[in-house]
Amino acid sequence: MLQADSLINGAGLGAEALPPASEQRFPDGAHYRIEIPSVEGPGVLKAVLEEANTRGVTVNRVSQGSGAMLHSVAELKEMSAIGADAGIEISLFIGPREEWGISAMSRAADGGCLAGSARGLRQLRYCVEDVLRAVECGIRGFLVADIGLLKLLSDAQYGGEIPADVVWKVSALLAPSNPATLSLLASIGADTVNLPTDLTLAELAEMRAVSNIPLDLYVEAPDAMGGVVRGEQAADLIRVAAPLYVKFGLRNSRGLYPSGMHVQTDAELIGREKVRRAQIAMEWIERSGIELTQSAAHAPGLGIPKP
Repeated sequence: MLQADSLINGAGLGAEALPPASEQRFPDGAHYRIEIPSVEGPGVLKAVLEEANTRGVTVNRVSQGSGAMLHSVAELKEMSAIGADAGIEISLFIGPREEWGISAMSRAADGGCLAGSARGLRQLRYCVEDVLRAVECGIRGFLVADIGLLKLLSDAQYGGEIPADVVWKVSALLAPSNPATLSLLASIGADTVNLPTDLTLAELAEMRAVSNIPLDLYVEAPDAMGGVVRGEQAADLIRVAAPLYVKFGLRNSRGLYPSGMHVQTDAELIGREKVRRAQIAMEWIERSGIELTQSAAHAPGLGIPKP
């Protein structure tokens, strides 16, 4: 209960009607994990972990958006080694996609529905190869934004052609807006799913009611994804949607995709600021009075890489 509640109750305004708390948890019994997205390579990963250590923030997962294909084998192996040593999950976007190729429609005003899709067998085969290449380097988590690709990869995993500990994370580009779609994604192999950034508490409860897989939610989102800023509400969001990956994007920030040396300084500073935002949100979680547990480093994993 926040101190504000007593003032509001005293004014005769009553109490907010809240959905019930989720009874689901991560494998270690925790309610939530902290994710820092757009960690574009080993240099940014080092900066994020350094900032997290300075601020006393446990980062459980980092994700990347440029695509595993834009990292060298040496960089993939370095990220894997850093992640294994720190006990954090690493999730890399599967590289080729409509907007990286020749598709004019994906870049048109009404072409957003194609974002993240794999175009034809040419891109599809490179998507699969991107996964196999990164798996060889120890990476165990991948962002997927194409339904057919998700089904193809999960079927290959079921058949033993991809290691069983590889995790399929549905990208925010494919975020389901209703429980039926969430159920479908889970049924074809999604291990964890990004939800739209602007869901209400009631809508989050509806999603949680149909699936026990971890859900991913930006509590601060880039402008291109709606620009929501609600880190102060993290405790309420976790309470309703646990197990929840609480993600910290950054509003009023430059785009980074595809990333590289030309934006390295910006990418590292942006990563550091996201950790600062996480620190502030965790102060709000403590202030809420709601008893919530975060996973520790090296917790039973959903994508901790192999050294």
